[in-house]
Amino acid sequence: MYQSINTPHTGSFSSDSFVPIYQNLHHESTKNHKVIHLALLGKGQVGKALIDQITSNQAKILSRKNIHLKIFAIANSQGIWLDATGLQSNWENQSPFTLAPNYQARKVVEFAKEEHLENLILIDNTASKAVALQYEYFAENGFDLISSNKIHNTLSLEQYRSLRKKLQQHSKNYLYETNVGAGLPLIDNIKLLHLSGDNILKIKGVFSGSLSYIFNSFSESEIPFSDMVLKAKDLGFTEPDPREDLCGQDVARKLLILARELDFEMELADVQVENLIPESLRALNQTDFFNRLEEMNPIYQKIKSTQQDQYVLRYVGELEWNQILEQGSLVVKLVSVPKASTLGRVSGSDSIFEIYTESYGQNPVIIQGAGAGAQVTARGVFGDILKISEIKN
Repeated sequence: MYQSINTPHTGSFSSDSFVPIYQNLHHESTKNHKVIHLALLGKGQVGKALIDQITSNQAKILSRKNIHLKIFAIANSQGIWLDATGLQSNWENQSPFTLAPNYQARKVVEFAKEEHLENLILIDNTASKAVALQYEYFAENGFDLISSNKIHNTLSLEQYRSLRKKLQQHSKNYLYETNVGAGLPLIDNIKLLHLSGDNILKIKGVFSGSLSYIFNSFSESEIPFSDMVLKAKDLGFTEPDPREDLCGQDVARKLLILARELDFEMELADVQVENLIPESLRALNQTDFFNRLEEMNPIYQKIKSTQQDQYVLRYVGELEWNQILEQGSLVVKLVSVPKASTLGRVSGSDSIFEIYTESYGQNPVIIQGAGAGAQVTARGVFGDILKISEIKN
């Protein structure tokens, strides 16, 4: 049964769960400040980091921007929390009641309408296709959209265009800076270059922070490839099953997202991807894959040892526009590059992007920085929240 939770300042599930740190802010915001109501889907590493960043900076933003960010909904695949007075503190102690995932979108919208909430933003920090398919529903019910979830932007062109048409019809925004490059200002800059009429001819770079770490470290050490993969997993750089990174599909999605920003009419199937996983290991269950991970060692040791002197391995994405043929190509592959080159100098888990345009010629615009990690991704999502908040009425 649906539970509408409206107890002022005490939280949703117990009288001592929340400390009423927003009590005065709540009353002030309704009189003097713009109130932005946030619904957060997903409370994994990125979701938790974002909640912490919002709650710890809420008073500062209220003071500096006259904007009161109020989290009124948090949901994941197990359940949902709703409270019109907003999230306060000790939020991790809450036990959301259970609803089916396809029910949650409806309940968030119904709750917002029942409580007459305005300035609504839906933030998707899941990796769920089911959630992504709800974006149009949220847009037509008054929500602007922000996502670190990159799935919708790599659905079919028909679905991609349908959402944008819906957003235009309802005068809503959709921001997704963190879809490529975590917290790096990449998508916004590409949009500006493209809209200003500067033809982007090529984008080449290291798109994956996890694979950046693996190959940066592997190229500079004698540690076996399998051990490097496990170390990256232990550090939280890869997915629990590293094959989700090693297969190259994450890089392919990011490359397609940039291509569509440049009006390339392409589908995910159009991306040429070099899968780093030997065919014999692709269909194994996760336990068996880890047990046989060492089978990858001779493959990558041979690739490394047969490079030219002072060369290193990088797993790159490359987008290129052929002006003569008027068509684009998208390629994801493992390459060997000079250690002294821009791509060769990247270190740690950094991502790096070289953007070649007509105006800049052979001197690309370079954007580089942390390409993985919950904190930097959450910070990028937070930036998108502030961008939409400032343009709301």
